[in-house]
Amino acid sequence: MTSGPTHSKMASDIWAVADLLRGDYKRHEYGQVILPFTLLRRLDAVMAPTRDAVRKRDASLDVQNKERLLEIAAKLPFYNTSDQDFTTIAADAPSTAKNLRDYINGFSPNVRRILARFDLDNEITRLASAKILYKVVGRFAEMRDLDKLSNHDMGYVFEHLIRKFAEDSNETAGEHFTPREVIKLMVNLLIAPDADTVAGEGQVINILDPACGTGGMLTAAEDHIKSINPKAEVYLFGQEVNAESWAVCQSDMLMRNQRGRIHYGNSFSDDGHPDQKFDYMLANPPFGVEWKKVKDEVEAEAELGHAGRFGAGTPRINDGSFLFLQHMISKMEPVEGKGARLAIVFNGSPLFTGAADSGESRIRQWILENDWLEGIVALPDQLFYNTGISTYFWILSNRKDTKFRNKVILLDARDQWEKMRKSFGNKRKQITDAQIKRITDLYVDAVKVAADTDHPDHDKVKIFSTRDFGYQRITVERPLKLRFEITEDTLAALENAKALAKWDGHEALVEAARSLAGSTWWTKKEAADALHSAVAGAGAIWPSKAPLLKSLWGAVSVSDPEGEVQKAKDGEVLPDPDLRDYENVPLNEEIDTYFAREVTPHVPDAWIDYEKTKIGYEIPFTRHFYVYTPPRPLTEIDAELRELESQIQKLLGEVTG
Repeated sequence: MTSGPTHSKMASDIWAVADLLRGDYKRHEYGQVILPFTLLRRLDAVMAPTRDAVRKRDASLDVQNKERLLEIAAKLPFYNTSDQDFTTIAADAPSTAKNLRDYINGFSPNVRRILARFDLDNEITRLASAKILYKVVGRFAEMRDLDKLSNHDMGYVFEHLIRKFAEDSNETAGEHFTPREVIKLMVNLLIAPDADTVAGEGQVINILDPACGTGGMLTAAEDHIKSINPKAEVYLFGQEVNAESWAVCQSDMLMRNQRGRIHYGNSFSDDGHPDQKFDYMLANPPFGVEWKKVKDEVEAEAELGHAGRFGAGTPRINDGSFLFLQHMISKMEPVEGKGARLAIVFNGSPLFTGAADSGESRIRQWILENDWLEGIVALPDQLFYNTGISTYFWILSNRKDTKFRNKVILLDARDQWEKMRKSFGNKRKQITDAQIKRITDLYVDAVKVAADTDHPDHDKVKIFSTRDFGYQRITVERPLKLRFEITEDTLAALENAKALAKWDGHEALVEAARSLAGSTWWTKKEAADALHSAVAGAGAIWPSKAPLLKSLWGAVSVSDPEGEVQKAKDGEVLPDPDLRDYENVPLNEEIDTYFAREVTPHVPDAWIDYEKTKIGYEIPFTRHFYVYTPPRPLTEIDAELRELESQIQKLLGEVTG
């Protein structure tokens, strides 16, 4: 018995079409031909069983609105009324372009809208001019098994091709799709706590992915829900800014006859699902995506406050990760209804980037103070195609289980991986089904595992209060202590002082000060008396305006821990900006208690500038799971070095004879 086609074999066969394009197309342009032709041939193969029935039905109808009737004849949510197909197009070399265009125009409107994203008509003209259109169509016509692949496997084919084209274009492959085992784990963590609810009667579930790529996350989420409850009604919604990925996703939704809608456009500036709420959301937005192009639109929405999607604040311009998360939070089904859960893939940056009171910190504060963050799961590195960095799942819910109220789960799954037999780009590791189950079970049982010190994975799970991630950033000041002197350095500073440069008495002042070279004073009064006398004795003018005096004292003063403490006119001690320091005080601790314990014993003259205190939030994941590894004994290292030296000497001896 022969086995059916595999997605890897099919992807390989399709990629071989590139041999025909070489010379007339550059490598990064191959996708402009191969992707739309793959989609066309897939549709052609799927429609084959009902093609004649559609043509006959079309010929028999003499009405304007016949789309639904033709869909019924096709037994599909799309159809083609043309007399052409890939077999007839490939059999007529002189008319290939004409027949292919006729075939494309015969599709139902929903398919034509998808194909329009590929700008296919221009590619047909270009291929025909290069005299290779007939060969390309013929090669695709020979592919007989495209109808035999499941939608799931066809998704793999498209993702494989998109990754290849992205690599050739020096694009970020991760902007298009996520490894399937990562999606599976993400969906498990998202839905596992709701398994009993999902299995209930009459479930109608809406799912959103605002950066859906080719739709792999959405379809995986539906498949998982259906495995729990085959009767559940699932609606998939997505948004994608890449035209080719949107077209592939939309075509997959068509072939699945999937209910829902995939919007084409930028999620930040063109919300494709305004005023719509969702039960589940999941996304893997591009890491560190810049949002400069939509800055005006984002900032305008941020000004709406929480009436808009970005009311908590905006992150730095070169990383829009938190914009995606705020966008998703704004679309959570209210807790008064069914509530919602969401999962998103981030790199490490959103955990800690941004000091107290920065955009990122305020967003973290808003999420934690609203008790939406349920858990963060650290994943292995080298898991994604486009990057080897470590990544994290953030899981949020506005209907957290009672045991997780005002708590956050941190789960360290960085050791849950196995090496791949063959690397794909930066992806060298994968997570097995057994490891997915283990991580999911740990997450669901987090409270029990964290409390059980005998559990084998106890060290992998920690539970914190939401306030544990907050801190008060205090400004620690120390007194400005100065001595005053006239040296070659201070004279040079006085001579080059910008504020004094345009003052008429500048040169005379410098000459008067030069007469005091070598002098040092330990109080400002002594220095002032001496300088006044020298200036008066030289017939020079003493500067009277504040900016000039500030420049004078700035030139002749030197910071010295043994110097005089400087005070303002009201007697308040002046701080030394060079000695200014900052401390992060846990949110649950009194600032003065912390200061007395951690600062005062080391710098007794320090004080807190309370007006500068700021609230910050960060999640130092790695610190909480850090395990100290002691260095090897020196004797062991020495022995290893001696052994290496011996081997080197032996090799040198063999070379020199």
